[in-house]
Amino acid sequence: MLVAAAVCPSPPLLVPDVAAGAAPELDTTRTACAEALGVLAVSRPEVLVVVGPARPGERPGHHARGTPGSFEGFGVPTRVRLGAPEGPPPEGSLPAALAVGAWLLERAHWSSAPVEGLAVGTGLAAGRCMETGRGLAGRARRVALLVMGDGSACRSRKAPRYLDERAAPFDAAVARALGTADTEGLAALDEALARELGAVGRAPWQVLAGAAEGARLNGRLLHEDAPYGVGYFVAAWS
Repeated sequence: MLVAAAVCPSPPLLVPDVAAGAAPELDTTRTACAEALGVLAVSRPEVLVVVGPARPGERPGHHARGTPGSFEGFGVPTRVRLGAPEGPPPEGSLPAALAVGAWLLERAHWSSAPVEGLAVGTGLAAGRCMETGRGLAGRARRVALLVMGDGSACRSRKAPRYLDERAAPFDAAVARALGTADTEGLAALDEALARELGAVGRAPWQVLAGAAEGARLNGRLLHEDAPYGVGYFVAAWS
């Protein structure tokens, strides 16, 4: 069953080498992510699954322990790995969101449990997301999730999708649900609206909702911001 979850934003800008001179702007977000990962560690999971969006051109599905990732596509040579491999390193490469998750885990010196990854298509229907989450929760007696994803990309005129007046209410609903471990609130997020607002976290959050059904976890919203016009959330469920 699910015993803990950490929710973190997924922009490669979280990696200082990618952000370069703008790196200090996300220091508070990185600190909050570290706090959320600490909650995962004390939950004593048997397995940790990193869940994140598979954007267009990226492969959805399972990514085994030790799968490599890199930020070469963002102009830096930084490489990461999704935990230690069981044998020879797996083939393939992590989607960007899972690579950011792997970087957060390496930064935290994660060693509390084996790590696997699951990339979820951003268009996956809510019901399928919930079903996927239930499957993850049944993987072991004690399962933890690191859920990567961003809110709307329309919070300002300089945002990737320009300003949309629906973005702030959408992100406020996400923040409330993440801060209270409200699985029904996450499950009810509007798929079409999330797509129009560029909220790539919708599907991973609904996977979390399915995994947390019946787990009676408590939630804390550790950080909320919208730098660059994109909604970022950090939360811990335990």
